[in-house]
Amino acid sequence: MQELTHYINGEHVKGTSGRFADVFNPATGEVQAKVPLACPAELAHAVEIAQKAQPAWAATNPQRRARVMMRFVGLLNDNMDKLAEALSREHGKTLPDAAGDVQRGLEVVEYCIGAPEMLKGDYTDSAGPGIDMYSMKQALGVCAGITPFNFPAMIPLWMCAPAIVCGNAFILKPSERDPSVPLMLAELLEEAGLPKGIMQVVNGDKEAVDAIIDHDVIQSIGFVGSTPIAEYIYGRGCSNGKRVQCFGGAKNHMIIMPDADLDQAADALIGAGYGAAGERCMAISVAVPVGEETADKLIAKLIPRIEKLKVGPYTSGNDVDYGPVVTAAAKENILGLVQSGVDQGAELVVDGRDFSLQGYEDGFFVGAHLFDRVTTDMDIYQKEIFGPVLSCVRAQSYEEAITMAMDHEYGNGTAIYTRDGDTARDFANRINIGMVGINVPIPVPLAYHTFGGWKKSVFGDLNQHGPDAFKFYTRTKTVTSRWPSGIKEGGEFSIPVME
Repeated sequence: MQELTHYINGEHVKGTSGRFADVFNPATGEVQAKVPLACPAELAHAVEIAQKAQPAWAATNPQRRARVMMRFVGLLNDNMDKLAEALSREHGKTLPDAAGDVQRGLEVVEYCIGAPEMLKGDYTDSAGPGIDMYSMKQALGVCAGITPFNFPAMIPLWMCAPAIVCGNAFILKPSERDPSVPLMLAELLEEAGLPKGIMQVVNGDKEAVDAIIDHDVIQSIGFVGSTPIAEYIYGRGCSNGKRVQCFGGAKNHMIIMPDADLDQAADALIGAGYGAAGERCMAISVAVPVGEETADKLIAKLIPRIEKLKVGPYTSGNDVDYGPVVTAAAKENILGLVQSGVDQGAELVVDGRDFSLQGYEDGFFVGAHLFDRVTTDMDIYQKEIFGPVLSCVRAQSYEEAITMAMDHEYGNGTAIYTRDGDTARDFANRINIGMVGINVPIPVPLAYHTFGGWKKSVFGDLNQHGPDAFKFYTRTKTVTSRWPSGIKEGGEFSIPVME
């Protein structure tokens, strides 16, 4: 049985708390490793080391910090297959999907190579007689990130790369369900030239999370996970005077207009609804066809596509569409919500409850499900299922469809499929959701734009990656400078004004 570690001061360090969590192989249901769960003293030790290392790193000029990111990009590419295999082994997603997980994180690292440009301040010459004004973007100090199981490479990279290139030290608390890839990322960062102590990985559960929130040296916290935990971390972190950004749950709608290319829309729903077994915060879990005829045609196109989906372990290579969910508890929760949909009167058009994979009966596999005639008061509509379950909610008009999406408490992502430019433009302008796709099912912005939802999908004013990341991980200091040449003697008692 492998015993994983923390990564502190450039070394793999065994846990000392005496507490461990099981790391499963989701395909077999077997425990493949133990990960230590840090106590507050272990977290404090990592913070102490980070605090000592950070000033020298912040004093390193941005161009040299960017060069570390350049070398890191090369190492991520060189180790892509190794990272993807480790990710699939613990998470369960297919190898191509795992490689995509790494790739989308790598793209943010590439964006961070532009740090010298992003960290430039503003300068005003001769703002007043002999007076110059300028601003500086300076590092916060020690920052922390708490990341989810569903993207064990992408989300840590979205947080740590901008934080570090801005001159901060970073403490990462990854998910205890799939911790190996974050440990590998820390090793590769130091191989790229990052000084020891700047990137630390502390594994743990709620005890470690609370220690992060309450540690007075940690200046900022980033979090991705469920909305209840996001609210908890945001509220407690802000009350402790920290800068906090928390990203929570989602219930993403795709509206399908009568004029849409229904084959295109059906293909999009298959990938967006069932890819990664639905364990994506940007997964489309609600299809909203407008009109009964559109709905009937869409369902008819979805059923054969869903029935052809191939479910299996990542070791099956490219022959698998999606793998198992991450834990037995996740599987139980998904199937419980499916049963609630049946009990509450939704029509289960494709029933995956009895799915079983020969040779992998103890794995955490969940068959694909499709519900039709779902109503907005049902649990399968209200709650984030985070599994391979697509709900079809029929709307009689465009106004009903858009209102449905706007009234839901979550506002992470949404999409519309239509051939009509006026409808698409109206949708993009009116919808109260942070990320919008027009004939694009999963509208995840590229690295040089920002990622973030609205409503109860986000807590905080700044999004992830893009320009917002450089704002989140720095403070702006403004300097007003005057030199004595030509200055009159004597005190000034009125408020200074620029003449």
